[in-house]
Amino acid sequence: MAKLYYFDGRGRGEIVRLALAAADIPFEEELLRKRDDFLKLVDEGRLLFHQIPLLEIDGKNIVQVNAIVHYIAKKAGLYGKNLDEEVLIDQYYEGARDFMFAFLPIGFAPEKDVLEGPAKKALSKYLPIFEKIASENGSGFLVGKTLSMADVSLLEVLLTAVEYLGIEVLEPYPAVHKLYNGVSSIKQIAAFLKGPQRKRKNDERYVGDVKHILQWE
Repeated sequence: MAKLYYFDGRGRGEIVRLALAAADIPFEEELLRKRDDFLKLVDEGRLLFHQIPLLEIDGKNIVQVNAIVHYIAKKAGLYGKNLDEEVLIDQYYEGARDFMFAFLPIGFAPEKDVLEGPAKKALSKYLPIFEKIASENGSGFLVGKTLSMADVSLLEVLLTAVEYLGIEVLEPYPAVHKLYNGVSSIKQIAAFLKGPQRKRKNDERYVGDVKHILQWE
């Protein structure tokens, strides 16, 4: 079984969890709570760049979020049907990652400051772009007629935006709203979102764990 090593929180590990769920790949987790847990992985040579998340899968130790997600996508057929689709998926996946980064400081910075600052700016920039993409594609997905990792990447941002700002944030964007409803309702994704491996919002415990383990001031 695949095994994910990360903090007990969302952060940069949640897209990996969502990707595994979308791929219908069962996984277990080792949630790091102490610096010694992290240093043990470093000492064992399992963290190539001394960073987490780390995914154990198919006898491999894979680090770097995008490398992990791309491996999962390729393994599960979530990377399009040809090179033309792949390059679109890559662009939309990366665009949604940039979109998501606007929300990641929540917990490390005051929630209100993040939502009224970088998150608000990102919403006004990225939602119209993804609305155009989804509307022109017309299938309920960003690329082609089936789920891809681009949809999963965007879903993470939309889930976060709706959680903090309410579903009304999507109302001006009907194609994005349709994608949100459709992708979040896919059986294995819906099960993950309702299950114990879906992590809570960033809170003081998660922020404290990150700062302690990584020795952030």
